[in-house]
Amino acid sequence: MGEVPDPERSPETVIEGCAIATMDAAGSEYASGHVAISGGRIISVGPGPAPGAAAGASRIDGGGCLATPGLVNCHHHLYQWLTRGLAQEAGLFGWLRALYPLWAHLDEGLESAAAGAGLAMLARSGCSTTTDHHYVWAHEGGDFLRVEIEAAQAAGLRFHPCRGSMDLGVSGGGLPPDEVVEERDTILIRTEEAIAKWHDPSPGSMLQIAIGPCSPFSVTRQLMTESADLGRAKGVRLHTHLAETTDEESYCLERFGVRPVQYLDELGWLGDDVWLAHCIHLSPDEVARFGATGTGVAHCPSSNARLGAGIAPVAGLLEAGAPVGLGVDGAASNEAGELEPEMKQSLLLARLRGGPGALTARRALSLATIGGARCLGRATDIGSLEAGKQGDVALWRMDDLGGAGIADPVAALALGPARRVDTLLVAGRRIVEDGRLVTLDEARVALELGRASRRLAGAGP
Repeated sequence: MGEVPDPERSPETVIEGCAIATMDAAGSEYASGHVAISGGRIISVGPGPAPGAAAGASRIDGGGCLATPGLVNCHHHLYQWLTRGLAQEAGLFGWLRALYPLWAHLDEGLESAAAGAGLAMLARSGCSTTTDHHYVWAHEGGDFLRVEIEAAQAAGLRFHPCRGSMDLGVSGGGLPPDEVVEERDTILIRTEEAIAKWHDPSPGSMLQIAIGPCSPFSVTRQLMTESADLGRAKGVRLHTHLAETTDEESYCLERFGVRPVQYLDELGWLGDDVWLAHCIHLSPDEVARFGATGTGVAHCPSSNARLGAGIAPVAGLLEAGAPVGLGVDGAASNEAGELEPEMKQSLLLARLRGGPGALTARRALSLATIGGARCLGRATDIGSLEAGKQGDVALWRMDDLGGAGIADPVAALALGPARRVDTLLVAGRRIVEDGRLVTLDEARVALELGRASRRLAGAGP
């Protein structure tokens, strides 16, 4: 993985004849070009045919398509695929109170069905790398982290699961019921074990673990501090929810005497090894603080709209220099669970907040690619199409009814109708081909999800 890429090496896979948006630092684009991959990495990208392509290389005709980096999903809760369509008019706190009693009945079989469905939908929407934030550990439910890792390996996606946690139940002044929280010492031990067992820090890694205590209203101050200490001692990234609703702001002011951002800052939770979900209710000074510390933000526009939570100050965060990526969030607050449509949602909401110049189509695509890679600490090996980076490529058909007639293919992708990816490669391996998953049986995944959802609904109160 550490060797210097050889531009003379014969490619194993060649994509030719496509428009290309590389998302590199220079914003390089080609009206008709190539991407050549060997050993799972890009060895050449540029205009025209691929140089030195051997007759035996696997060729993909990119005519009529746009090639982009594989998309990067920065925030998700895969288990929530089991509880879509519930609490439809609730805000965050009411939504959580309605769903926690169901989530308390999770087990490995339910988790497997949910993870398979969520990952399948992400892949179909062009996502090559995803995180997951699992913080509900039903007592005696099983090893959910192992189950979702196995699901990601079966799907073929690059995976960054967060070993999440909650230790502040309702009896201690928190929001979640006591039956879904853990003891602090248990959390720290199991988190350290997960890092030792699963985390691969090497370039091109398919699996990295992050530490993810859930939120200020479900985690104690001590767990937040000790989680940050553990993450930095082990060299892994930190993730949590922050500033999603005004209810959370009121909770922090009442309980801690400060706003959510100041609370996290006091605990050492702002920094370039941290990315935070939502971050809607930020003051201008807090936006500047994010930029100064390099703290990343996972922007989840559809979920934020579905819960009526508000619109994150994405343009201001980008101007301040903070990394910003996109997240679909859990499927119980974003029933679609597809990443490609979040580009358009982010663009539209940014313009509702800041006017028509607040976010461009290319900025929206950058959020879904290199911005997400920055949040996950992976900008050196994913997030853009450049020689030496991983062969994570999404190919989008733009000559169909939805894209035909839009001269700018990036605008067609970011502003046009939601679409499935035509071809998705992860480390050079085909995950989606001709719009169909090749790693998973979609019909079987749907059948298992339906059965699991009905079983969980029957187990609820």
